[in-house]
Amino acid sequence: MLTFTFPGQGSQKPGMGEAWADHPSWELVGDASEAAERDVTRLLLHADKDELTQTRNAQLATFTLSLVVLDAIERLGLSPSACAGHSLGEYSALVASGAISFEDGVRLVTERGEAMQAAAEDHPGTMAAVLGLEDDDVEAACVRAEAEAWVANYNAPGQVVIAGSADGVAAAGEVAKQMGAKRVMGLPVGGAFHTPLMEPARSRLRKALAEVSFHSLEVPVTANVDARVHSSADEWSSLLSAQLCSPVRWRQTIDALVASDPDSPAFVEVGPGAVLTGLVRRIAPEVRAVSVSGPDDLDTLVESLAGASPLQAYVAQHQGEHLYVSERVVVSPMTGVYAKPVDGPLRTGQEIEVGQLLGTVGSSEVRSPFAGTLQGLLAVDGERVTDGQPVAWLRCGTDR
Repeated sequence: MLTFTFPGQGSQKPGMGEAWADHPSWELVGDASEAAERDVTRLLLHADKDELTQTRNAQLATFTLSLVVLDAIERLGLSPSACAGHSLGEYSALVASGAISFEDGVRLVTERGEAMQAAAEDHPGTMAAVLGLEDDDVEAACVRAEAEAWVANYNAPGQVVIAGSADGVAAAGEVAKQMGAKRVMGLPVGGAFHTPLMEPARSRLRKALAEVSFHSLEVPVTANVDARVHSSADEWSSLLSAQLCSPVRWRQTIDALVASDPDSPAFVEVGPGAVLTGLVRRIAPEVRAVSVSGPDDLDTLVESLAGASPLQAYVAQHQGEHLYVSERVVVSPMTGVYAKPVDGPLRTGQEIEVGQLLGTVGSSEVRSPFAGTLQGLLAVDGERVTDGQPVAWLRCGTDR
């Protein structure tokens, strides 16, 4: 199983978009600027550390670059079997799964960042990583501190993030040290995220969520709130609202994903940084985990995954390794929004004839130049695709 994970706030850094500026996927940045009514290009190329650390900027920039990276990966013909995102990254995961459109994702993330920054200014707080202590003991330290301190992230074994008022976090940190924590490390953030101090942001976010259409998920997404897969579109509005004031159960999420496919799990971190890749390796050292934050990482991704599945082997074939030569992809004839055929959904395993309609992109039809068995769609209904981007994957005849 190939799982795409998406990073959250804190993965941003100045100039993080420079490596992508000449890549075809960069055009998504212009679309993000239009949807957000902000200059996202400047944030990704020219914002300094202080500006980019602000919640309203960090979230929009990180989300947009994650989707640029996702688009670049999809151009290789790769698509995930499952998705998950850490905090803000959950919105990226939902776009990747087809639950929300890219434009709606931009608008939600923009409003979320503004709402969380306002809440942090009205109720100042901070966060700290507690290292070397079990989850239950960190929870107990927060309770024993008798102050505004709560667990915000269950990141990995021996790594739990607490958040709250400055005094509350300091008090809980001292109790944690008395209980055996190896270190309590303050984090450079602008608020006490995923705690009750974010409650004022929920009303603004709920209004924004009410204006968004959620679609059936093409790929399952595991939620931060309960580390469970939620496939129903109707559930995600309340899950995203609850997420603001609830801890991110990342360790439990990775455990659940590995347990669902213990034979061949593989994780790809899609977006700036490699924090989630490091956490996956700590949680499940036996699994394959790779990060893609720059264009050069695309080759590393293909090399890492080559041979793991027919689709991945197909990608390797086009990198010079002639495996599974019977695999074919059907690509988009233009840039635009992909829509499935109106005469009925396509199904994995369905036999496709030459010339069969596989959907439309804008006003253009996408028809298969091959006959074969449909192995999967590489674009979801309502997704914006680019000229030459794979939209379907077929197996034609037998391997030679």
